[in-house]
Amino acid sequence: MANIIETATNNGSFNTLVAAIQAAGLVDTLNSDGPFTVFAPTDEAFNQLPAGTVDALLQDIPKLKKILTYHVVSGKVLAADVVKLNSAKTVEGSEVTIDTSNGGVKINDATVAAADVAADNGVIHVIDKVLIPA
Repeated sequence: MANIIETATNNGSFNTLVAAIQAAGLVDTLNSDGPFTVFAPTDEAFNQLPAGTVDALLQDIPKLKKILTYHVVSGKVLAADVVKLNSAKTVEGSEVTIDTSNGGVKINDATVAAADVAADNGVIHVIDKVLIPA
């Protein structure tokens, strides 16, 4: 099985995310044993950001790292576990809210589009928006 970076790269829907992870110098971290749970925004999610946002973030590595690590939770948290939680502490240090009250799963204001994409050092949950820490 592939690790989180390889899984995201092979998927083809996470080109912007993978490029941002590379620019932020987080590849080695996400290639390590982990395990990690990654709430992974698709390329479409990044395209929803205001024009120029991605380019600006690629020029501001500390801010980019803060945003990217806000999408990662230590440990392997599968969908069956996520639905039992109302928040989760991210690697960035603050928490994301988890809402399962409307039948689906929302992480802050992002909807989980696909859950439990397996990787050998964790799991990816596909989300439809980029999460921005407070």
